[in-house]
Amino acid sequence: MQVPDIKEILTKYRTIAVVGLSPDSGKPSHEVAAYLKRAGYRIIPVNPAVPEVFGEKSYASVTDIPEAVEIVDVFRRSEFVPEIVEQAIAKGAKVLWLQEGVVHEEAAKRAHEAGLLVVMDRCMLKEHVKTMKR
Repeated sequence: MQVPDIKEILTKYRTIAVVGLSPDSGKPSHEVAAYLKRAGYRIIPVNPAVPEVFGEKSYASVTDIPEAVEIVDVFRRSEFVPEIVEQAIAKGAKVLWLQEGVVHEEAAKRAHEAGLLVVMDRCMLKEHVKTMKR
């Protein structure tokens, strides 16, 4: 499975469900999502443990989000990825983005076979900084 065109993903899709988004500004999920929000993306928190992040209602799962989602950005341990993939497929997401350190080959293959673009083990913030400066 080859890596899709990162620049195309970052340019074309603007609504991101951030799974595992923490309200703690010291956590990577918060830092990355805050950066993406400043860059103009719509951030939808997915974290059943908190009511909101960035003033946005937080949802228990991707499928609970009432609006369309284009990118599902995952900040959960790899063992949780298969369930998140099924939610992303059910939601009609276009991209599954697994952050640095999040790797699950089988789930990534399932997402790819269901028609999602898959980016695995890469930081969306770092890729945005690197790609959008070209």
